[in-house]
Amino acid sequence: MPADKKPDHAFILAAGKGTRLRPYTDQRPKPMVPVNGRPILDYTIEKLKIDGITNITINLNYLGDSILNYYKNHSHPKITFSKEESLLDTGGGVKYALHTMNQEPFYIINGDALWTDGDKKTTIQRLADQWDPTTMDILILLQPVENMTLTGGVGDYDINKHGQAVRSKDKTGKYMFGGIRIAKPKIFDDSPIGAFSFLQLMDIAEENGRLFGLIHDGDWHHISTPADLERVNEAMADKTVKKVKAVQ
Repeated sequence: MPADKKPDHAFILAAGKGTRLRPYTDQRPKPMVPVNGRPILDYTIEKLKIDGITNITINLNYLGDSILNYYKNHSHPKITFSKEESLLDTGGGVKYALHTMNQEPFYIINGDALWTDGDKKTTIQRLADQWDPTTMDILILLQPVENMTLTGGVGDYDINKHGQAVRSKDKTGKYMFGGIRIAKPKIFDDSPIGAFSFLQLMDIAEENGRLFGLIHDGDWHHISTPADLERVNEAMADKTVKKVKAVQ
């Protein structure tokens, strides 16, 4: 793949049960929980469309028909659904549908990722600009913990002077993993069959000096509990009201 070619495929992880967000996830999967009147998943698909992503794969398991029925007539970007008979976790789920990624680097995005872009470029574009397949196997988006005000954050990673991400095993790092990354298909070559965590592949990339981080310049919300959801809903609704008033 040429170094200047930008990823145009994306995989969205949407198969999980979202148990910590109950009762909101009793009747729908977490990516379909509404924020300011729209499913979380809608925001991600819209952002990918704006940045020219042509193909999206979404994995399904828990109440997956609600996602399938909602997006079955969606034509741009093209959406492919990967149904899992049993949960394959964040690594196994991607590997199961890896054939849909055109054998080239692609975005992997958590189904509950909810973020706003910075002032100059979109987050997807910033990741694409930073991506260097000659030195990287995985590039992850990192959110400064100190900037997380609506929802709590934990320090998953630090970044060294070379821009490489270093996992903080005691969770005291400066950055939380934002659930968005670019990855090479080859990282799955020696991975297990069946369910496994994508974190295993991130750790291997780190050991090989090929895990890099990009610091996010916008907001990112870690919606884990009902209280998190309610705070984010309130904040986004308030911003919508202010935008409407500014236009009037």
